[in-house]
Amino acid sequence: MNRIEIDPKKLGGKPVIRGTRIPVYLILEMLASGMSIEDVLKEYPELTEEDVKEAIKYASQILSKEEIYEVPA
Repeated sequence: MNRIEIDPKKLGGKPVIRGTRIPVYLILEMLASGMSIEDVLKEYPELTEEDVKEAIKYASQILSKEEIYEVPA
């Protein structure tokens, strides 16, 4: 991931697009709300289409590693 940056000094260590303070979760929320990639780029012109696609890819990789453990009651 060349476009994603995690720095404890930026937004408490949340993943952001490198060189910005735009968090990955915000991009995903905008897309989930029905905005297109083009809409996101209009809202944040400092982003590129590749930035948005890498945010999606980053989330996919994180979720693919998620494990669920059953806790006995």
